[in-house]
Amino acid sequence: MSTTASRFAARAVRTAAIITAATLLVSGCAASSGASSGGDDAQPTTLRWAFSLPTSWDPVTSRTGNDINTVSLAYASLTQIDKDGNVLPSLAESWKYSDDGKNVTFTLRPDLVFTDGTPLDAEAVKAFFERGKTQEDSFLKDQLATVDTVSADSDVDVTLHLTGVDYQIPALVAGRTGAISSEKAATDDVAKLSTWPVGAGPFKITEFVPESHATFEKNPDYWDADNIHIDTFELSVAPDPATLVAGIQSGSFDVATLPAAKIDEAKASGLTVTVAPSLAVSDVSINANKAPFDDPKVVEAFRYAFDRQEFVDVITQGQGAPTSQPFPEGNPAYNPEVDELWSYDPDKAKQLLKDAGYGEGDLTIEITAASFSEQGAEIAQSQLAKIGVNSTISLVPPGSSTWQSEVYIAKNPQLAIDGTIGRETPVQNLLAVYGPQGIMNLSGPNASDAFLAALQKVRETPLDDPGYQAALQDAVKAGVEQSPTNYIYSSPWIIASSPKVSELNLLPSQFRWEDVTVTQ
Repeated sequence: MSTTASRFAARAVRTAAIITAATLLVSGCAASSGASSGGDDAQPTTLRWAFSLPTSWDPVTSRTGNDINTVSLAYASLTQIDKDGNVLPSLAESWKYSDDGKNVTFTLRPDLVFTDGTPLDAEAVKAFFERGKTQEDSFLKDQLATVDTVSADSDVDVTLHLTGVDYQIPALVAGRTGAISSEKAATDDVAKLSTWPVGAGPFKITEFVPESHATFEKNPDYWDADNIHIDTFELSVAPDPATLVAGIQSGSFDVATLPAAKIDEAKASGLTVTVAPSLAVSDVSINANKAPFDDPKVVEAFRYAFDRQEFVDVITQGQGAPTSQPFPEGNPAYNPEVDELWSYDPDKAKQLLKDAGYGEGDLTIEITAASFSEQGAEIAQSQLAKIGVNSTISLVPPGSSTWQSEVYIAKNPQLAIDGTIGRETPVQNLLAVYGPQGIMNLSGPNASDAFLAALQKVRETPLDDPGYQAALQDAVKAGVEQSPTNYIYSSPWIIASSPKVSELNLLPSQFRWEDVTVTQ
């Protein structure tokens, strides 16, 4: 018998007891008519969300920050973040650092189970982190770089032994990096996890059609199931913005992200429009590994090429704000000095291009954009024309995996219209946008020593230390200065929903579905 199989056998008695208890509970519910998430007299509720599908349903191979919104349907993370960025219990009911800050022990809630019925215990958490660190196609390796080894100290105590001091860990594991998957599912068929998640989140998957939709049912074993009031959850790819309002009116879906230009139409149609703070920041991502951006003079010229206010006015209809960094104003990581480094100056951009040997019309580049970013690409194209740069636009269709393979993995574009929705920790976000393996670092693996050193200082500074924010802002500045990418504007969540949906739970970095109610 293999080591993994032995562990499962050793835990079989406890698993059987949990399943037996769950069976008795389900039997009791079946005996009472009309039982649902809303109470004994309520009808079963269904919510339809038009959003996007994840790049992978496996947290280890999921590639983008946006995926947390969908991955968290099926998975629960070790911790969670509230609207103010505070770290709260989730699968782990508590955690504690060693005195030297080089070890952190998480204590799990007792009797947790995955949706396949196997225990979510310290061994399962250990196996997940080890897979995240070693699996060849893992996208968690850079996030877990400061984790040396993991030990299961008891059924509920698991310790992350660190390579050095890192006080970011409790917040780090509030997202995909701590979204624990079933050890058995990964052992049996790890590739299947990318299309069929097995976690311990609020919902259990029942159907998945790639590039189309996924259907879930409520998971009664979710640790916070009492606050989930949705029985069936239907996730689908967002429709064309032109049909979005009509789709909610018709009941094809209940909740969707709304383009700012559609706010008045949605309100006039009787829909609820929610505008809430987010960490979303859009950028013009530049590849310093490809000509002409391998010339620092061209990179510097593009620093002055973009009128950020035009993006704000046209795309966000004034709901957003200009920014030159991957954090919105008001966020603790936002560094006011960064927004003073470069201003919109097309004449200066022209002169820098001339110094680099490019006259009016000599330079032609390709702008790569997802179809939903076409407007941003057109604005960039117009502004580049004002500095004498010609450009073409290459659009990636919705639902396509081309963006992930060509942009995030192969890093093929010269220039791309992209953006970050933020992460659970600012260090995590800085790694994603500027780190050597950063998914959105189009110039990867380029990352300056000054940036990496500043990032390490942030890790080593306790979050309640008076110098923490200054260290964080220094890291942001170092990242901006070393990268050719230009961040352009921040934007809030703008969500349209049916009047039958109440209490939308929008955190700055992600959707949550606790406390959301649906009137059928």
